[in-house]
Amino acid sequence: MSFAALALVLAAAGLHATWNLCAKRAGGGLPFVFVVGCVISLLYLPVVMVVLWQDPPRWNWLDVGWILGSGALKTGYSLFLQRSYRAGDFSLIYPWARGAGPLLATATAIGFLGERPSALSLAGAGLIITGILVITGGTALFRSGAPQVRTAIRFGLISGVFIAAYTVWDRQGVATLEIRPLLYDACTAWTQLALLLPFAIPRWPESLHHWNTHRRYVLAVALLSPVAYVLILVAMTLAPLSSVAPAREISILVGAFLGTHVLKEGAGRRRMFAAGIMATGVIALALG
Repeated sequence: MSFAALALVLAAAGLHATWNLCAKRAGGGLPFVFVVGCVISLLYLPVVMVVLWQDPPRWNWLDVGWILGSGALKTGYSLFLQRSYRAGDFSLIYPWARGAGPLLATATAIGFLGERPSALSLAGAGLIITGILVITGGTALFRSGAPQVRTAIRFGLISGVFIAAYTVWDRQGVATLEIRPLLYDACTAWTQLALLLPFAIPRWPESLHHWNTHRRYVLAVALLSPVAYVLILVAMTLAPLSSVAPAREISILVGAFLGTHVLKEGAGRRRMFAAGIMATGVIALALG
């Protein structure tokens, strides 16, 4: 992976963990996701108008269909992620969701996209996944007697499946179809908003409640989430998906720190050990 791609991924990782913390603290569901989508759509509007005025794209029906598909996948991801945050700790759900995504995305890149990462890159990906298991307590969590914990992990893993799906999908959109990352993300955000609208209208009072009581979290997610993902889309045009997807999970280091020091969720020593494993994995990816 090039230095430029790695720098973009690391910057996105910090932003990603931060906006997920804000989403966890807001404790919302579909109404929160909808309000965030409204703000993102409004923020993107003037930016896209300038881009279209300067250099309008020449899209075909495949490009439009690809954008709609991405919006649908990200809608599913957002809803399941919010559901998992309402059921479990941030420092548990965030690593599981983020860990399952790159593992599946990397496997897909190797199995279906024909990517052939080096042995060092594969070792780095393995170290990152190992660090995720150490942070979260591994498979022992599935044997926990608390139904709420198992429910939270299940929704977190489903979120991870959506992450893998839209990561592979979006890599094709920006790298193969060559749709510009900023326009791609803006149009997928508008797609998400359109998909949520029929379900959000009956719950409009809840959406207003989130805006009135969690406005700072709404604005934080709406600002940080698009910036973080556009950085990743650009990185996917510079490096193979099998390297970008695992390297994104350095955000779990930030998430573990925030869970320990901001939310006071404990297990600091184990998370520091896991952080060292994951940092080694990211270095291996960068060298590979």
